[in-house]
Amino acid sequence: MILDAFSLKGKVAIVTGSNTGLGQGICRAYVEAGAKVVGVSRRPSTETAEMLGDENFYNVIADLSSCDVIPTVVEETIKRFGRVDILVNNAGIIKRQDSIEFSEENWDSVINVNLKTVFFLTQAVAKQFLTQGSGGKIINIASMLSYQGGIRVPSYTASKSAIRGITMTLANEWAKYGINVNGIAPGYMATSNTQQLRQDEERSADILARIPAGRWGTPADLEGAAVFLASAASDYVNGFTLAVDGGWLGR
Repeated sequence: MILDAFSLKGKVAIVTGSNTGLGQGICRAYVEAGAKVVGVSRRPSTETAEMLGDENFYNVIADLSSCDVIPTVVEETIKRFGRVDILVNNAGIIKRQDSIEFSEENWDSVINVNLKTVFFLTQAVAKQFLTQGSGGKIINIASMLSYQGGIRVPSYTASKSAIRGITMTLANEWAKYGINVNGIAPGYMATSNTQQLRQDEERSADILARIPAGRWGTPADLEGAAVFLASAASDYVNGFTLAVDGGWLGR
């Protein structure tokens, strides 16, 4: 049955940025699809844990601004659930400042979380996939700014453009091992990262005017794509970044 191909029963997923927003929604969707989830967050994912229950969700507290935490994330996952089958690189930060004045600190902090740690966590999980010998799924959360320039967010745009690029690179190298590497580019979502934009009446109106769906997205809008790319239903999908944007890029 085709619906069986979308099941995540028996799978174990690592989802970074699990305490709120898109990451929390993906954790919920994966548990509903049958998976066990290790959520990685800088602050305790208390709400997510209460929502999903200890038998389904385990929280690893880790600051992803440093690669030093990567071994702990993988080791804790194996210790808790015995394996890992899915990685979702969702955690990310954004700094807004005019490019003419953009600071080195704002550049480095975003690149470290959004790109450097993503690459090396992905590498560590891929090595675990090879040890297990059963392939796996890697999903990188990209952005509309993987395709566009944006304004006042040069390090974020650089990081998300690079995420789309390394998604293709890693798919090229790892597809032969049964590892699928894909991305999701959310449109303008009602999350903490867009709070400033949504509070700016003029910018918010401009954004909404360009979205054919006529509304900001929600974490629930991303869940179907996240389950699809984590499941057997996407076994022949490699190196693609799927836009979930209410039609923004088609405008």
